[in-house]
Amino acid sequence: MTIYRDVLSAVVRCLAAECIDNTAKQAWQKLYSAHADEGAGIEVLGRLGGAEVIDSNLVDCLVFTVLHKKLKERHWHALVAKYSTHKARKVEAIGKLLPLIATPAPKLFLYKAVTAWAVPKLKGARVQLAPTVSVDIPVGVSPSKQAAVIKAALAADKVRRKRIESRSSDMFVLPDSFYDMNTWDLNGRPEPTRREWRRNIHKVLDEMASEALDEAKKILMAEGVMACEAA
Repeated sequence: MTIYRDVLSAVVRCLAAECIDNTAKQAWQKLYSAHADEGAGIEVLGRLGGAEVIDSNLVDCLVFTVLHKKLKERHWHALVAKYSTHKARKVEAIGKLLPLIATPAPKLFLYKAVTAWAVPKLKGARVQLAPTVSVDIPVGVSPSKQAAVIKAALAADKVRRKRIESRSSDMFVLPDSFYDMNTWDLNGRPEPTRREWRRNIHKVLDEMASEALDEAKKILMAEGVMACEAA
């Protein structure tokens, strides 16, 4: 049965599933390891307990485990760096990719070029919070009631801001200044040189990510969770 429409959606979903707690992740790993020698693929494990419907969340977790186990390290790190939303894992993967890239660029340039590839600048990615709070104060009531209304509005706004800031903290967003190549090279090389360095670094990373997706597709097809004709 086809579970994923294409390999990219499978990778994105399994990397998102990786954000669950460590105890659950270890459970998926044990589950797969215990049945792998028996020839049970992901699709079979997704029906454990005799369920007629495959548990898609379980399959996502199993796919994470299988790809992590079967992909070459450089391919795995390329996928995590490019598609994961887990900040710590993304940073770790970026660090793993750095020594794999041959370039005449200095280390600072290489680090920023790889990071900018993994975390591209997104328009409107930053969360904007209004600097003021709008409160409708009822007329014809006592000052104490008006004060209570203001206090309640401020408390509600505080809760709202914490909720928004909490969501925002989970986003990996770099400051705009990070993407300025003038900060990547402290020796002031010519602009064409820096652009060529960046182009070649990103070309290597793109090729690595493309190879990783191709390998992941083969694995998922063999596991029976993606159709052979899927893109």
